[in-house]
Amino acid sequence: MSESNTPSSSSSRPLYEGSTQFRNWRFSQEQLRETRTKLSVAAAKQIKDAFETDSARPFSRRSCRGQPGSSSDVSFLAPEEEQLLVKLYVGKVSQLCGHFRFPEEVEATAISYLKRFYLRNTVMDWHPKNVMLTALFLATKTTNHPIPVEAYTSTIPKTTPSDVLDLEFLVAQSLDFEFNVWHAHRALWGIYLDIQSLPDGMVDVSELQDVYRNSAKHVRASRLTDAELIYAPSQIALASLSMVNPNLAQAWGQSKGSDAILPVIDEIKSMITSDGQAPDVERVREVDRRLRICKNPEKIVGSKAYLAKKAAEEAKEQEKRMKKAEENRRNMDSGNPFGDELGSGDGDDPNLDDDD
Repeated sequence: MSESNTPSSSSSRPLYEGSTQFRNWRFSQEQLRETRTKLSVAAAKQIKDAFETDSARPFSRRSCRGQPGSSSDVSFLAPEEEQLLVKLYVGKVSQLCGHFRFPEEVEATAISYLKRFYLRNTVMDWHPKNVMLTALFLATKTTNHPIPVEAYTSTIPKTTPSDVLDLEFLVAQSLDFEFNVWHAHRALWGIYLDIQSLPDGMVDVSELQDVYRNSAKHVRASRLTDAELIYAPSQIALASLSMVNPNLAQAWGQSKGSDAILPVIDEIKSMITSDGQAPDVERVREVDRRLRICKNPEKIVGSKAYLAKKAAEEAKEQEKRMKKAEENRRNMDSGNPFGDELGSGDGDDPNLDDDD
């Protein structure tokens, strides 16, 4: 079992192990596959059902346009294909942060939000473009680097403030309102400072700055992978250092008594090497073309499925309001507009004292 999945046996637990990230946003690779597969299967079923109520699908294939029940010939996205699209927009976060000159803390946080969002939702329900824009805007606020939404959207083509704000609560809710993120780039900075305290002869100070700079590049590459959802930030940071200077990483690890972590470091290095590149653009374009066909019509404003869902929600709310109004009317008719007193009525339990 990797260190990232092993509870601390020390009497003084590291601060990271008390975080919501440690408790709620760490998974094994198998758990990630299962989660994404379940989401994808459930979304496909929901979309098929929604297609039945939206016979005039303007985005559907011509052969099945206007025919209820024709979702059988739609090729839904596989979880791996959804991740390709998400990965593309992870790269877009970096581009936008460069444009706005946001600090790395904002960039890393927005990327974490985007990844976590798609552990609760699928791209067939919510396209990553607007989710990415909202996640980045939310990250500017949670990291104390806010920007007015008008200034934010004015320089992004075909984007209005409502495109960002309409999804803000959904994104926050999907994150379980857990906004704090522990990042590998901050762990790498800590290691860099700590290395300078190693005994003389173990560190070539003249090269240390270059080692740190190149290690940071690998940390940024790790954001294109699932590493942060599986491993601790310090492990990712040490793996990134090891990719640049294995001997220095090993010396630092031994100084901390962390020899047992070395197999985990190799796993992370392999992940960054194999998955830490931007996806093939043509493959992503093909996925995006198919997404236009299999997107959930309940999320498309104006579709029959969308209108039907809205009508059902409004009817439910109206029923609640009428029920509340009827209850208020009965209280007024009985001369008791504030309802019965607490503890009054035939349902009182004689076995309860005042403290109960």
